[in-house]
Amino acid sequence: MLIKRNLLLFFRDRSAVFFSLLSVLIIIGLYALFLGDALEKSLQTGLGFESDKISVVIASITLAGMIAVTSVTSCLGALGVSVSDKENAGKDFRTSPVSRKKILVGYIAGSGAVGLIMTVAALVICTGYILSKGGSLPSPTNCGLLLLTAVLSVLCGNAMVFFGTTFVKSQQAYTSMSTIIGTLIGFLMGIYIPLGTLPEAMQWVIKLFPMTHAASMFKQIFADGELAELFATAPPEALQGTREMFGVALTFGGFEGGFWFSAAVLIATTVVFYGASLLVMKLRRD
Repeated sequence: MLIKRNLLLFFRDRSAVFFSLLSVLIIIGLYALFLGDALEKSLQTGLGFESDKISVVIASITLAGMIAVTSVTSCLGALGVSVSDKENAGKDFRTSPVSRKKILVGYIAGSGAVGLIMTVAALVICTGYILSKGGSLPSPTNCGLLLLTAVLSVLCGNAMVFFGTTFVKSQQAYTSMSTIIGTLIGFLMGIYIPLGTLPEAMQWVIKLFPMTHAASMFKQIFADGELAELFATAPPEALQGTREMFGVALTFGGFEGGFWFSAAVLIATTVVFYGASLLVMKLRRD
């Protein structure tokens, strides 16, 4: 019942739904206005010739990052319910016969359910758009990997923003936190600017941000096949350089973190942040 309550409270508040998707709408707007053309020209320059596949590759890379952003911002939007309860009904919940553990699980599961619903919806919409640009339908194996990535992305994003909300006790503070996260999330995932064009120090910051790995996993599923086809006649170094440039492949020195390495990073981050949240709440006796 608590999970159902939290879901209904979120989806009935149209402004909360809108603002949870604001970062996604900004990315779509930037992509449509100039980001798409700029990235296509960058890829065409590196490739050395024109191809119809370039627009498909750029759409796949950009929209893959957008799906990862959705998994964070939608969970953050849903957790506004917990902040509102903390500010307006904290004493009521503490004196109710429902255990604190169940209330906590209700918030976490509710925001996770919202995040998964919105992420899967974004996944379907983005897949349809990529198909309209001339892309190919994901194979059954890739569909399974996309669903797995969506689940891991939501778990990790939910854990991180839930940890942040443990320090927030008012709607004003929550709104400020949401604004900051919504503004920075696209930069921290390397969506607005190709990763390889940034200074090395900034590249390391982006690569060490856990949700960048979720974006990389989506990019690998959507774009690796298209990139391989596009660079079929080019040297292998050109393909690898392009994958690193656009954050499809994340390299750390001489080590390349593949799909399952990124999955392990998301799982580890989820465990760490949920554990840290429980520790903070226990110490503060929230």
